[in-house]
Amino acid sequence: MKRRQTLHRFLVEYEWVHISIGVVGNATFFVGSIFFLPAFDGWLTFGVWLFITGSLLMLFGAVGDGLKKYWTGRYGDPRAIP
Repeated sequence: MKRRQTLHRFLVEYEWVHISIGVVGNATFFVGSIFFLPAFDGWLTFGVWLFITGSLLMLFGAVGDGLKKYWTGRYGDPRAIP
């Protein structure tokens, strides 16, 4: 029961965490994409790593949001959970 309450608190009450991770991922992905342009040819490897990191952070943000929606949809009002 304690694990369920901890998961609930993290996913629902601290929603800003996975939203922030997603936003940082979007920005990292965007900057990494810019380094794929021919003008930044010397930065290509760095751009690839930014691109990969940004993609992973966006995935974490989306999974957190999906779990929150699943949690609140399955259990009804999240505030009703003790």
